Amino acid sequence: MSTTTTTTMTEEAVITYDINLPYHDASLEKSVVKHAQYTPTWNKIWFDPLPSFEFTDPALRADREKSNLLTPAVSVDNITPKMGTILQNLQLTQLSDKAKDELALFISERKVVVFPDQDFLEAGLEYQQRFMDYFGKRNYQPVSGSIPGYPGFHIIHRDGNKPELDAFFAQKTTSCLWHQDVSYEMQPPGYVMLGLLDGPKVGGDTVFAATDEAYKRLSPAMQNFLDGIKVRHSSANMINHTRLAGGLVRKDPVTSTHPLVRVHPVTGERCIFINGEFITGAVGLKDVEWKAISDFLLQHLISTHDIQARVQWSPRTVVMFDNRSTIHTAVVDYVDDQHGAQPRHIFRLAAMAEKPIPVPPA
Repeated sequence: MSTTTTTTMTEEAVITYDINLPYHDASLEKSVVKHAQYTPTWNKIWFDPLPSFEFTDPALRADREKSNLLTPAVSVDNITPKMGTILQNLQLTQLSDKAKDELALFISERKVVVFPDQDFLEAGLEYQQRFMDYFGKRNYQPVSGSIPGYPGFHIIHRDGNKPELDAFFAQKTTSCLWHQDVSYEMQPPGYVMLGLLDGPKVGGDTVFAATDEAYKRLSPAMQNFLDGIKVRHSSANMINHTRLAGGLVRKDPVTSTHPLVRVHPVTGERCIFINGEFITGAVGLKDVEWKAISDFLLQHLISTHDIQARVQWSPRTVVMFDNRSTIHTAVVDYVDDQHGAQPRHIFRLAAMAEKPIPVPPA
């Protein structure tokens, strides 16, 4: 996700959170929405905080050989040696429960998995939501539009409004906002799905960085220091921005305290749990101290290209990724003076998982 320009009651331009999200129906050009069933609406529904729940990762049930998932017909093409894989000749609609368990394990190991040419996108909203229910509890987005009857769908939408993008880039040097999805929840998502509905022929990629590999690159002294830090994640700023933009809010702000370094329940790896969107401070540290640490870690993740994978979208593509061991950003590069701005329309389904596991005491 990145950032968008909206207008307040005083007609002053306000740079707000997400350049991909419409905050009210006036910001959507409905004529360019090719998949009407995924058009966000602003019906007033309210979500209470998600209570704690017991979660068992389906990857822990999986056969490590993955014979139900990686059949002889499936083509496995890695995006980078350590991270990201494209699975060809596999349809998500054909997976058994055993294959889904193995898929969870495969995502935990490879972090980002791309599924081209999926009939899954024609299977319908009910089927898509039930598929992701297998991987964890539903997440309900607190802001932006949703689909009537299917509030678990988070709609990421750019309507091709070039003046809006021009106004944004007049104030910002980049569209990139590196983050982990809804990290402010008490039990944030483990597995996340993105499905491309419409997008530019070139551009609009999503870039992922591996937070476990980033941790390994640090010195033992720095690792030991970070292992004990706890940070506060909050949705309050996002909700305040949405209200300023005239958008609808469906949840009270949620604030959770999580370890800065979390232990992955499947791989056992230590992962830096940080983002540039939701963290408001660290327990026991002054703001200036936390800013120095946060800036260093984010720059480490953003600039270390040898721990990153870039996903290029094509029609009917589905991507699933591990939200615990990756940080990601959309790339808004599909606008120019010759062609204007092209639409980009994606849905997200997030499966809530375990409460982040801290590094055990030495």
